Amino acid sequence: MTSYRNSDPHLPIMQGSPPPENWRLPRADWDRPPWNRWAFRNIRKFLPTEEIARGDVVTPWSSNTQDFSTLEFEAWNGTQMTVAGMLDDYTDGFLVAKGGTILHESYHNGMDRRTEHLSQSVAKSFVSTTAGILIGAGRIDPSAPVTEYLPELKATGWNGASVQQVLDMTTGVRFMEEYEDPDSDIGRTDVASGWKPVPPGEDPADWPGSIWDQIMELTECDVEHGTRFKYRSIETDVLGFVVSRVTGLTLAQAISHHIWAPMGAERNGCITVDAMGTGLGDGGMSATLRDYARFGQTMLNDGVANGRQVIPKAWVDDVRSGDHGRFDDQSREFMPNGRYRNMFWIQDADQQTHMCLGVFGQFIYVSPERDMVVAKLSSWPEFLSPEHHSNTMRAINAIAAEIC
Repeated sequence: MTSYRNSDPHLPIMQGSPPPENWRLPRADWDRPPWNRWAFRNIRKFLPTEEIARGDVVTPWSSNTQDFSTLEFEAWNGTQMTVAGMLDDYTDGFLVAKGGTILHESYHNGMDRRTEHLSQSVAKSFVSTTAGILIGAGRIDPSAPVTEYLPELKATGWNGASVQQVLDMTTGVRFMEEYEDPDSDIGRTDVASGWKPVPPGEDPADWPGSIWDQIMELTECDVEHGTRFKYRSIETDVLGFVVSRVTGLTLAQAISHHIWAPMGAERNGCITVDAMGTGLGDGGMSATLRDYARFGQTMLNDGVANGRQVIPKAWVDDVRSGDHGRFDDQSREFMPNGRYRNMFWIQDADQQTHMCLGVFGQFIYVSPERDMVVAKLSSWPEFLSPEHHSNTMRAINAIAAEIC
């Protein structure tokens, strides 16, 4: 079934009491089009979650809204496109801030300022930054073997890998991230995390019952640790266990204690949990558009929020300017001079702009050069879309040219 743009008639997914059978969310395909247009905004209604609690103080935004809807730029296909046209292509929320002031904030597809939205792999940057805060406090040594914190991993492919190699996804652990293949390792993660049922005809005993079970079954390496970058979501889940082991907290509690409350989040967030209650660090986090942008603003402010050093400046500096020596050809297709560091994407190794990215069009864009933060939530029909990604970046560049 095809999806629908914001300007198209909306399908009655999960509407009615009860919803008609043909419009009920299919558990095996809830993240596929058109179902994801409803599902990404309603995770708590069909998956188990744990709250990421906000604190008592909210970091305020100032606002000076401007109309960028008619701003034009050259689109990916060579035609002229407006910002409004980009937003029509499956955007759920879009926020632009410069100097800590919101210049644009719009909601689409049933979203509003209070709506939580799944961020997919944007969550990775929250998990890594929680680890970065613990690194700054001397509680995690990035150069130490990951088995120093999780000795059970001596029986897995992570034996001999450092925490920093996990952070940079440069371990040699074999893990196939083929989103369209339910039998790939990432397909097994969908089952292990509780996101998806075991495929029809498969023996549940042959599938991991939790994220930890899947980690422990990954015993092979493709290459020597540290010799390549390869994007593998399971690395973030390993890091999440390190964070929980060091702090004695669940992942949701650790994110709340170290980032969410101190940065002044406006609302609670949540993270999906597996059968063991483990938060899905690689992509299970939901929150509001403004709170995703607050995290970006905290990174832009060298880790400071509400006059407090929430994130160590050394961590922020390392994300922006650390050892960016590894990348791969697949990633260069959409970031020709890009890099990956500490579970952030570096748009250009010669600049400090960094991004949190998630499949189906989730963005937090942080540009120190432009003093600019952009947060975008989407429900694209595709996991990865060079066209939609390019048009988003071109729209950001057009807005930047207008305001910078």
